[in-house]
Amino acid sequence: MKNIQLYNDDCIKVMQALPEKSVDLIFADPPYNLSGENYLTTHNGKVEKLHKGDWDVIEDIHKFNEDWIRECIRVLSDTGTIWISGTLHNHPSVGVMLKKFGLWIINDVIWFKRNATPLLSNNRLAPSTELIWVASKTKKYFFNYELAKQINGGKQMKNLWEINAERHKTIHKTEKPESLLQRIIMIASEEGQTVLDPFLGSGTTGVVAKRLKRKFIGAEISKQYFEIASQRISNEENEFNFNGYQTNIETHQSFVMEKRINYKAKKKRTISSAKHK
Repeated sequence: MKNIQLYNDDCIKVMQALPEKSVDLIFADPPYNLSGENYLTTHNGKVEKLHKGDWDVIEDIHKFNEDWIRECIRVLSDTGTIWISGTLHNHPSVGVMLKKFGLWIINDVIWFKRNATPLLSNNRLAPSTELIWVASKTKKYFFNYELAKQINGGKQMKNLWEINAERHKTIHKTEKPESLLQRIIMIASEEGQTVLDPFLGSGTTGVVAKRLKRKFIGAEISKQYFEIASQRISNEENEFNFNGYQTNIETHQSFVMEKRINYKAKKKRTISSAKHK
């Protein structure tokens, strides 16, 4: 595949072979270290042990994060940015490492999934967000402010992103929606620039990078997921349609606004009815 480099190997080894400052954008969705005997999840409405794979069982999460982030920094250009997705289980460790390496913390994006999976247990709040660190090596990084504003209907884009979870296209348990990666790649890079995903997974970043005419480098340690990602990226032939993308966003925003209006109206009627009793 032209301008696409995929490696079935440890991401650190792959990045060590890349030239310094050769990557313009990095999106990383590292293991959250949530698998093992002490972790539970739900599947088809039933509770079961959570085991995403051996790759998600890490003895020293801080050392792990330090090692791969160090290599990301080496290959990242001075005008590039790194976006790291995670949950509260791994996010604090990542943040500490970014500060330790002296990176400029640009944003912490909160990705809110309105349609997040319900929680069966009754002893905590249902998780419906993921956090994305955004950082750079200098303050002179690329960020397409005007495009971000255009995507957001002419208004300044905030760091709270409401993007619904999507039905997975593969068997990968932590597959990210293409709409999330489209937004990141569009506002954080330009056509022809190089995007790196050190934890390729199901290949979403590669699919979107190819669609948006970016060069792409991806590493995946699991042979099973590597083959899935490779096939998925190879099959990608869609031409990106910004107008269609914008229409989908506006339709979703209208739907959300309508639900809010209906909720407020219903609440107002309930209060009014209570007063007249």
